[in-house]
Formats: sequence, structure tokens, C-alpha cells
Amino acid sequence: MTKKEIVKEISEKLGLTQLKTKEIVQKTFDAIIDTLVEEERIELRNFGVFEVKQRAARKARNPRTGAKVEVPAKFVVTFKPGKEMEEKVQRLILEHRAAKAGGGVPHRTQEHSPPSSAPKPIPDPDAFNEPLGEDEQGNIDSTPFANRD
Repeated sequence: MTKKEIVKEISEKLGLTQLKTKEIVQKTFDAIIDTLVEEERIELRNFGVFEVKQRAARKARNPRTGAKVEVPAKFVVTFKPGKEMEEKVQRLILEHRAAKAGGGVPHRTQEHSPPSSAPKPIPDPDAFNEPLGEDEQGNIDSTPFANRD
């Protein structure tokens, strides 16, 4: 789902123009980023926790040449989902697997599910700044600028 789709869905549910909704969504993203820069942590109850952490310097290998390279330390943003989000996602995954298998929804709780050790992807903040135009009603025009009349 893209920011454009989020804006459209919220604007339809709240009866706001897409232009006003886009402004609210963008201000929300900006506030999250600003808080991370200033305080290095933002906790959104029932959603999750964003946190800035420093990744240590390490030695790696260039896959093309096989040469050893030094990777400098850097700051990264991590996200840990909240309990409510984690439970909803686990429930959805179980329902999806059950539907694929053609059976009913299994009755498993999160405590019986193995914990995921895979790192969670971090969204690129620049992806939130895509240029969009609007029509006379304030709805977002999704065509690229080059193709507009």
C-alpha cells in the first residue's frame, strides 16, 4: 500500500478531500521523523515503537570482487510492533494459511507461535515525499507530472 492509497482510504472514511487528508498524513509522518531525530524513540500505544539505534562498524566482503571492506558504524531506525498489531497480524496469517489449506481457522494463540527472528523492514522516509497534483475538487491526481496536461 502506498501513501496515496492510504490518503484515499482515509479521505473516503472521514469525508475529507484527498488534498487535506494528504496534508494530515504527511504532517503525521514528518512528526514521527522529527521526534526520532530529536528524541531517538517514539512509542505509539497499540501500534509499536520506532527507535534509532547505532549499528556497529563491521567487516564485510564485496560480493563482486571478494575483497574485504570496512563498513562504518551508522544509525538505523528499528520498529517493534505493539502487542495489538502483532496479535492481529498473527491472526491474519493463521487465517490466510487455513484458507490456502482449505481448512478452518486453527485455534492457536500467539504464545504457541514461534517468534519471528527476521528483521522488520524499515520504510524509506524519502518514499513518503512523492510529488502529487490535485484536481479541482482537491482529489490527488496520480499521473506523473510529465504526463499531465
